[in-house]
Amino acid sequence: MFGDIIKKDDFKNEKHVPTIDSPEKVKKDEPFMVEVEVGKEIAHPNTVEHHIEWMDLYVHYDGDPNTVHVGRYEFGPVVGEPKVKTKIKLPKSGTLLVMSHCNIHGLWEASKKIEVE
Repeated sequence: MFGDIIKKDDFKNEKHVPTIDSPEKVKKDEPFMVEVEVGKEIAHPNTVEHHIEWMDLYVHYDGDPNTVHVGRYEFGPVVGEPKVKTKIKLPKSGTLLVMSHCNIHGLWEASKKIEVE
């Protein structure tokens, strides 16, 4: 249903797709770093006319119907770069989801499975 609205593609071919850098396995309730970015391999324009406005980070825990909003990161054109490092901790395994919004090309998403030991 949302395939035409929220886009995702291979980040090596598309400058709009956000990336998630984090460990694949973490210890329960121990803080770890997560880096989300748009334009990791192919730089995204950062002009008043064309820029990433924001990124939202979520976690969807395994076996839970709800999705938890971790944070929203907003960027100003020209001076703001769409890259954020944050520290989080997870009580159980789940999937990190990041959505980004380009002021011209709309919504983009990526996800990464995280195993909690």
